[in-house]
Amino acid sequence: MGQVLLVRHGQASFGAADYDVLSETGWAQGRLLGAALAAQGVTPSAMVRGDMRRHRETAEAMADGAGWRDVPSSVDAGWDEFDHVGLVAAHRGDAPAELDRRTFQEVFERATARWTAGEDDGFPESYAAFVARVRGSLGGAAADAGPGRTIVVVSSGGTIAVVVAALLAPADDPAAIAHLWSRLNTVTVNSSLTRVMVGSTGSRLLTFNEHAHLPADLLTYR
Repeated sequence: MGQVLLVRHGQASFGAADYDVLSETGWAQGRLLGAALAAQGVTPSAMVRGDMRRHRETAEAMADGAGWRDVPSSVDAGWDEFDHVGLVAAHRGDAPAELDRRTFQEVFERATARWTAGEDDGFPESYAAFVARVRGSLGGAAADAGPGRTIVVVSSGGTIAVVVAALLAPADDPAAIAHLWSRLNTVTVNSSLTRVMVGSTGSRLLTFNEHAHLPADLLTYR
């Protein structure tokens, strides 16, 4: 069997001019995860990351913490997060930059509820399209995870929640899967690890949201 290890990026920079940059905490989280995986004897057969700066920087932090050298790497934009800022802006009808963290979260939850229900408020990407592209990228990673191979994917909380929801309830109706996705998305820890086993019968979820590598003062969700 092979495995796909899904990593949520380290903490980004909420409220900064450029959100898509790891905070100092985010860099520390990535290094700690890399060190923890190396201590488990994990050496990736390949690394894949989304096409966002926070994905790249998390992959760099992990490689630094693990001491990984010469691991083949590639970029797959299918692993990119949905545009959460654009989603909130479309829902409100204006730019959300002035919102504090708590208010943003409240508006975000209302916006995603409408988004996952299939409502069209001029959202940058439909929820159905988001799910389809993530599942396509999972298929590519799983195909590369042949017997004895480990593929590390650095991505985001929303994309990982899509994978986990699909693997937990593959035959459920879309509304049930969307509800499960929203519950998973809100609890995914920065730099957490989700393990997917790949075998002859397909992909199966082994663990979700591992974060034992993080001390309490480095545990973040946003």
